Amino acid sequence: MSLIDAHVHLYSPEINRDPTDWAAVREENHWATLCTRKRKDGKPVQLFPSIDELLKGMDAAGIERSLLLGWYWEKQVNCVAQNRFYAECVRAHPDRLAAFATVQPAAGVAALEEVRRVHDEGLIGLGELSPHSQHVEWNDPTWHAIMALAGELKMPVNLHVTDPRSKAFPGRVETPEADFIGLAREFPATTFILAHWGGGLAFNSENRPLKNLYYDSAASPLMYGPEVWRRAVDAVGADKILFGSDNPLRLYPKKETGTGVQELVREAMAVLSAKEQEVALGGNAARLLGLR
Repeated sequence: MSLIDAHVHLYSPEINRDPTDWAAVREENHWATLCTRKRKDGKPVQLFPSIDELLKGMDAAGIERSLLLGWYWEKQVNCVAQNRFYAECVRAHPDRLAAFATVQPAAGVAALEEVRRVHDEGLIGLGELSPHSQHVEWNDPTWHAIMALAGELKMPVNLHVTDPRSKAFPGRVETPEADFIGLAREFPATTFILAHWGGGLAFNSENRPLKNLYYDSAASPLMYGPEVWRRAVDAVGADKILFGSDNPLRLYPKKETGTGVQELVREAMAVLSAKEQEVALGGNAARLLGLR
């Protein structure tokens, strides 16, 4: 079985050196709230590994390939910088890494031009995007043009979704579930991957008929128990699920000093059948993203 992690974030050395200062200078306050804070025990919410540390972690967890996802930056210039960093990472390790690009829809034509540029450069999708967090109206014309272009270019789109039933946390943004269902229906030629179990949409069998809608398991242990794997498979089918960790987020802060990716792999394997593991832990990502 080929294990693919379809939800990983990686930051440039410039960000890693001093994430808090970088966010202040680059005016990325929402990212700083989510990613640089510490928990009540004083430990960081997430780590900031180098590319070499990421690759070593992948080896330890038995992960063959990782999909690097961008962030829903508030400034287009920061989207462009991350896209270029990711292109460098993929060129350096084409057998281990693939990458999605990120854009800020509020940038208008520049965002659309960036989508075409990164497609030509070899990035294979868009995301993790979140217009709700990027202060963009859901019916914004540029946002819709980006979704249409993604379908035209065969670039899957990963979208951040917050479970409306989840408890409050710093930086939490409401993401109405109906927005994503409507998007999938309006753009049937575009493949959508809803992060974090689609905020619970993966547990509703009524969404199964939407052929272009998929879900990843990013940050699962911070919100749900191991039974969530069976719940999602029974509702929408193993063929709609992509294994995603949200690395370098610390998934088991009470148990692990690292990211806990290995534990998440074990958790999924303990619940899924051998056939379901083959599909959900790698097969779907390989098929959708052309990573065979």
